[in-house]
Amino acid sequence: MAIVLVTGATAGFGQACATTFAAKGYDVIITGRRKERLEELKTQLSQEFGINVLALNFDVRNEEEVNTILGNIPEEWKKVDILINNAGLAAGLDPIEKADPDDWNAMIDTNIKGLLYVSHVVMPWMTSRTSGHIINIGSTAAKIVYAKGSVYCATKAAVDAITQGMRIDLLPYHIKVTAVHPGAAETEFSMVRFKGNEDKAKAVYDGMIPLSAQDVADVVYYCTTLPPHVCINDLVMTPIQQANAYYTERK
Repeated sequence: MAIVLVTGATAGFGQACATTFAAKGYDVIITGRRKERLEELKTQLSQEFGINVLALNFDVRNEEEVNTILGNIPEEWKKVDILINNAGLAAGLDPIEKADPDDWNAMIDTNIKGLLYVSHVVMPWMTSRTSGHIINIGSTAAKIVYAKGSVYCATKAAVDAITQGMRIDLLPYHIKVTAVHPGAAETEFSMVRFKGNEDKAKAVYDGMIPLSAQDVADVVYYCTTLPPHVCINDLVMTPIQQANAYYTERK
């Protein structure tokens, strides 16, 4: 069986990726902090697509949980073909001098350290088989810094750099490593950033047709379907009305 592991699978890009790969016949490992949503998704995927699903309830920010829960899954599940490091968030949109350090810690611990903790568990499984593909979900914010987003941009720039480093270090093991950097995409992302303020979240996409979670999942899936000798290292995707994290054309 082919296995894909998706972190942050209970919403947005993660849920769309898990569903897309399940529909293609992959067995899936889904992780997330929200246990009820995780179990609902497990039931949905297994019933709809007839595949095996392993649901793991942990927070990627907690290194001990990652090592204990993910590190001790049954041996047959450790043959992960594709790891999608999707868990991530933006917290707050304030000038750096007025920002809440708790927001900084949430972003750094999730977007950078969480990705590293999960990868550190999974990479030895791949290197032992000299096979695998790691997809790190970045952002257009990795490529250009914008006002009031300095720390979020910094975390995604770190994801970009870590991805490049992974690609180099894993080269002898024939493991593919890809960064997918989405631009404006309508998911729970802005609701999280604005801490539940629906008006602010909706205003982010005023006058434009943003990417959907499915758009991103389709691109992620495409990156994994190329011939064994082909690897997309870095891919930036935006809606047609967006050039980068700063420039948009709205109607």
